[in-house]
Amino acid sequence: MDLEMVNVGLWSVFPPLLAIALALITKEVIFSLVLGVMSGTLIYAIATGTGLLGVFYTTADLMAAKVGDNGSMIVFLSLLGALVAVITRAGGSQAYGKWASRKIKSKRSASLVTGLLGVLIFIDDYFNCLTVGTVMKPVTDRHKISREKLSWLIDSTAAPVCVIAPISSWSASVVSYYPTATGITGMQAFVQAIPINLYALMTIGMVFFISARKNGDFGPMREAEARAEAAESLHDADIAQNDDIAKLEVSDKGTFLDLVIPVLMLVVFCILAMLHYGGLWDGSGKGVYQAFGDTDAGMALSLGGLCAIIVTFFMYVPRRLVSFADFFASLTAGIKAMVPALVILTLAWTISGVCRDLLSTGDYVAGLVRDSNMPVELIPAIMFLIACGLSFATGTSWGTFGILIPITIAVCDQVAPYLSITSLAAVMGGSVFGDHCSPISDSTILSSTGAGCRHIDHVATQIPYAVTAAAACFVGYIIAGFSVKSLGFAGMVALSLPVSLVFLLIMLLVFPKVSRQRDGHPA
Repeated sequence: MDLEMVNVGLWSVFPPLLAIALALITKEVIFSLVLGVMSGTLIYAIATGTGLLGVFYTTADLMAAKVGDNGSMIVFLSLLGALVAVITRAGGSQAYGKWASRKIKSKRSASLVTGLLGVLIFIDDYFNCLTVGTVMKPVTDRHKISREKLSWLIDSTAAPVCVIAPISSWSASVVSYYPTATGITGMQAFVQAIPINLYALMTIGMVFFISARKNGDFGPMREAEARAEAAESLHDADIAQNDDIAKLEVSDKGTFLDLVIPVLMLVVFCILAMLHYGGLWDGSGKGVYQAFGDTDAGMALSLGGLCAIIVTFFMYVPRRLVSFADFFASLTAGIKAMVPALVILTLAWTISGVCRDLLSTGDYVAGLVRDSNMPVELIPAIMFLIACGLSFATGTSWGTFGILIPITIAVCDQVAPYLSITSLAAVMGGSVFGDHCSPISDSTILSSTGAGCRHIDHVATQIPYAVTAAAACFVGYIIAGFSVKSLGFAGMVALSLPVSLVFLLIMLLVFPKVSRQRDGHPA
């Protein structure tokens, strides 16, 4: 069936908003996503006159297309689930947890190390989410850090780090959307925008500030931490999809290196595969950055995952940590464990396709931006809010980049060229915020999967933290818009960044006290 885009105006934002609202109300993500998808294809069927059968044809065709487009990512996630299962079966995770508990002796240290590891893995947010979860889950469990907190630590050092890292899949995406006729290259604009990408900087700062503080949590996260502290074992909180892994018989002969070496090999193989698929060694004369920009991330991650599994086979089977048959049985269990996450991801990709490919959600929002006649000084703050809303509704940062970056730069070039870099940073930060809060965001889904946390619990506990950082950013972008012309870019950064940090710090000091007072504890 040939699917063509239609313009349905305000109705284009209904499907994602319905899915998000239902997910937050019912706590059933798959049910909510299915209804969101079906509502979108129903609107499409009415607009195109294909009738009731068209709803089902369109849904099936679009879902099949999205699975095809993301086939390599599905393979990678399956391989990663298999790798986690076989490492667990060989006793690597258990031994690493015991080793790390001797080295990392406090809850504070466990949180800080998790944040630091998230910052260090900046190549790709998918890779970050699942690798950090695999490595740190045994440690955070031992120190009774809730899975919701671990999910937030992972999510808050995935996209926010990638969106300010010049060598990452995210920078390549931003550069590809940046208009060429602007006087500077996309990479120059990306690098200049780093110090005023307030949401990324505020979020990373929050991770280390809250991790370092005692009783620094607030809202639903405080309640989740209290439940984890009272629980005898956090394994009771594992989501159902991990049952197959939890039931595996664990070897008592594994060492912490049986986890560390496969994970390090996964990192090395994935990076080498990214450079290979990007053409670094094909004789074309590409540099490292260009190779990262031209790579096929899904294929590279899949190849890296396969190579890491081959390494584990030769590490485990000859040493009899697991038998030949048990090794492959563990791989099967690991792939099965990823199925619920893959179902949610497939539905999230599908509803994103409904918005972007069928109902012109992005074009509708872009038209509102063009026709708004906003005051030029408010362009960064307004673009930040628009990016927040569009990314939240569609569940995609990169899709929001593609829609808003060309529009934003074109508007600034016409009315206020000195605001171009600041507005670019605002769009990037707002896109990450929406991605953080949306239940239909793939990176949010992968963060909860990597941490072994129920997806909707991760969303509910992360939203207050993300909104807190966004509020500080909004203040900063208002100041930036009004000060950049008189102070210059460097002066504007020197003013707006500290003001945002101070505003964030005040909220992070006050909100936990308010939460304790509500719980009946002294402030």
